[in-house]
Amino acid sequence: MLFDSSVRRELARSFGATLVVLLTIVLTMMLIRTLGQAASGSIAPQHVVLAMGYTVLGHLPTLLSLSLFVAVVSCLSRMYRDSEMTIWFASGVPLGRFLRPVLRLAAPVLAVIAVLALLVWPWANQRNADLRDLYERRSDLSRVAPGQFQSSRDGNRVFFIERNTEDGRTGRNVFVLIRADNREAVTSATTGRIELEGEDRFLVLSQGQRVDRDFETDEKNIAQFETFRILAGEKAVARNENLPPKARSSLELWRHPSARNLGELVWRIGLPLTAFNLLVLGVGLSASNPRRGGSWNLLFALLTFIVYFNLLNLTQGWVAGGKLTPLKALLLVHGGAALAGWLVLRWRERGVAGLFGLGRPRTAAA
Repeated sequence: MLFDSSVRRELARSFGATLVVLLTIVLTMMLIRTLGQAASGSIAPQHVVLAMGYTVLGHLPTLLSLSLFVAVVSCLSRMYRDSEMTIWFASGVPLGRFLRPVLRLAAPVLAVIAVLALLVWPWANQRNADLRDLYERRSDLSRVAPGQFQSSRDGNRVFFIERNTEDGRTGRNVFVLIRADNREAVTSATTGRIELEGEDRFLVLSQGQRVDRDFETDEKNIAQFETFRILAGEKAVARNENLPPKARSSLELWRHPSARNLGELVWRIGLPLTAFNLLVLGVGLSASNPRRGGSWNLLFALLTFIVYFNLLNLTQGWVAGGKLTPLKALLLVHGGAALAGWLVLRWRERGVAGLFGLGRPRTAAA
C-alpha cells in the first residue's frame, strides 16, 4: 500500500541517519574514555580499540532505541509541519494507523535489541573484564616501562627497573621500596623475575643488597644476598568468582536468582520493552499544530526518553535492593509506559473526550 511504503521509506532514512550520527558521537566519547583508562593503567594500550569496540557493542541497544524514537518523532513531526498529516487524516487514516508501518519497520530492530540486551551485553562486559584481568595478571615488571616507577595498589611498595630482557619476564637493575608501619626497606638487585605459587605472586631477586631502617630507633641494617623473595602483589582472585552481574549470562542470572542478579535481568528484559513503548509514545508525542511555531513536542519527546530510561535504571536498583519483585517492577514501569502511550495516542485521535470512550476520531491535526 502507498501509505505503508511511503511512511516506512521515510522512517528508514531518518533512522539510518540518526543512528550514524549517534554512533559517531558515542565512538568519540568511548575513545576518549578508553584512552583515559589506558593512561591510568586499567587496560593495556594495545587493547584500546578492542575495549572500545566491546563497550560500544554493549551500549548498542540504547543507541538503537534512541535512534528509532528520534526517527519516529522527527519524521511524523515533519509530516505535521508540511500538512501531510492533514491530507492523511482527511483521507480517513487515523493517527493509530501509523503504528502499523512503524512497527513493521521496527520489528527486526526490536529483535536485534532483545538479542543484544540478553546475549551480547553480558558477553561484551565479560570480554572487557577479561582484558582487565589479563592486564592485571601480567608480571609487575612487564607492566612497567623501563625507567618508570610503579606503585602497588596500597602504596606500600614501589618497583623500578632500568631495563627488561627481550622476553619481558626478567628485569635488570631492580629497585624495590617497601614501607610497613615504622619500618622501611630498600632492596636493589642485579636481576628480578616474577614467580607464581598458588594464588601468590613473588618477586625473586638475585645478586643484591637490602637496607632496613627503623624510624623509631633510627637503626639501619644492611644485608647482601644471592637470592631474595618478596611478595609482589595481592592474591589473584579467581575471575569467574568475582564477575559482576552485568558480565554474567542471562541464563546464569536466571539460575542464580539473587537480588542483584534479578535486578540485572529485569534491566535486560526492560530494554526491548522500553524500545517498543517508546515507539507508541513517539507516534502520539509527534502530533503538533502546523499553524503554531516552535518544537515543543520534540523537546517533550526527548524529555520523555530521558525520564523513561532513568526509570529503567531505577527498576534495577529497586529489584536489587529488594523493594520490588521483578514482575512488579516490570508491570509498574513498562506496563505504565504502555498505558501512557495508549492514552496519549487516544487523546491525539479523539481529544480529551476520547480518553473516556467518547468523541470521534479527528480528521485533521490538533
